[in-house]
Amino acid sequence: MGDLTPPPTKQADHTTTVIKSNSQDELIPTQSPKRSFRSFIWDTDTHLKSPEERRLLLKLDAAILTIGCLGFFMKYLDQGNLSNAYVSGLQEALSMYGNEYTYAQTVYTVAYAAMQIPSTLIVQRIRPSIWLAGMEVGWAIFTFAQAGMHNVGELYAFRFLVGFFESSFFPVLLYVLGSWYTKTELAKRVALFHMTAPLGTAFGGYLQAAIYENMNGAHGLAGWRWLYIICGCMTLPVGIATYFLLPDTPYTTRVWFLSNSERELAKDRVLKAGKAAPAKITLGTFKKILSSWKWYAFVLGYVLYGSSCGAGSYFAIWLKSEGFSVVDRNLIPTGTSLISATCVVLWGFLSDYTGSRFAWVIIPLIYGLLPNGILAFWPASIPLKEFAFLTANAQLMTAVFYTWANEVCAGNNEERAVVVSSMNGFQYAVAAWLPVLIFPQTMAPSFRYGFPTTFGLVIAAIISVIGIQFLVLRDRRKKKQLDTPSEVHEDQGIRV
Repeated sequence: MGDLTPPPTKQADHTTTVIKSNSQDELIPTQSPKRSFRSFIWDTDTHLKSPEERRLLLKLDAAILTIGCLGFFMKYLDQGNLSNAYVSGLQEALSMYGNEYTYAQTVYTVAYAAMQIPSTLIVQRIRPSIWLAGMEVGWAIFTFAQAGMHNVGELYAFRFLVGFFESSFFPVLLYVLGSWYTKTELAKRVALFHMTAPLGTAFGGYLQAAIYENMNGAHGLAGWRWLYIICGCMTLPVGIATYFLLPDTPYTTRVWFLSNSERELAKDRVLKAGKAAPAKITLGTFKKILSSWKWYAFVLGYVLYGSSCGAGSYFAIWLKSEGFSVVDRNLIPTGTSLISATCVVLWGFLSDYTGSRFAWVIIPLIYGLLPNGILAFWPASIPLKEFAFLTANAQLMTAVFYTWANEVCAGNNEERAVVVSSMNGFQYAVAAWLPVLIFPQTMAPSFRYGFPTTFGLVIAAIISVIGIQFLVLRDRRKKKQLDTPSEVHEDQGIRV
């Protein structure tokens, strides 16, 4: 629950009159601002914004959300295509009959985790549009390269390079979003951005099913090889567009579609919202960050939450063990992605509408106890297990969690960048080795270590989130006490 509510830059459709008093003239509103329909379905303070501010937001939404959603969609399409390729012929082509699939995921995760924090520090010196464009073109190249794999060693090498080049996109886009938007605006936009992750995963299933039926064997190439070629062709233009459309941050933007007055308005908005301007990074910067509870609490809480979300990834492998066809193995798990995409947006909109971050982090986690509990006990019922797999990611409220961290750390730009990137980086660092221990392919499909562990992690995540809320409220009380003005009653000499 952030406490940084931005004052409006201008109150539209609002009239005032001057009323004389004995001490001073006071401006008393004679008419309340009229709420527009858009204020109920989008930003709750739309009716308080000037036409210039609404026009600025429209431009920012069109640019940042387009680039963010397309890029993140491609990131998850390229990340998730290993699962689609694996159940569509890759396993047999590369003789992956041990734990090679798990190891391939691990090398990707190691590379992805390693660049999380460095990426957000690099974009303090290099504009995000330049850095992300180069990284996205790099992962497009190595997505193409996976179409030519002939052994497991090549798979490991290419997955590592794809993970390295993809690593910057998510933390840097979160940093960019948090740099432009205020409390009533941020969560829903992060949610729309993050929604494209499960959509990319779902689309990968539809794409692989279509390729397998229509292109398998075309020009002598297996269907899973065509998947990588087509994904590369889709990723490359998005990377190029990032250079021209991403507006960087309010303090570094040079983008062609914002005027000088709009750039100044953007800086004024975020300053009023309590977001600190960038400062030079020194050793003292990191000492200050690490001396606060925020880094430790948010990183721990997010690692526990993120690690609890792994159950749905093994849906296709369970379907294969039950004898479902190649097409069904690719299509049925898309239901999990579509449900989680819907929930990501729902939690984000509800969070912005109610103004609560904590509530819409804890409620999805509590629901997560149900599907993870079913998989942990592994009942004999196939429909019950299918229900659990389909709804396993309804607990996906990542957008609200990151918005919460963005707002709590808004008073220090560098802390905000490091905390957000550390949350994702450390979660992926844990994901590099945890699945090897709890989800070895030799234990498929029931994974008697894996599903009970994710169930326990949901419980631990709930406890940690409650702890974060306690610390946030404690800081808020301290700030309120410090901000309370003292008055001296001269006649009594009493300070109150």
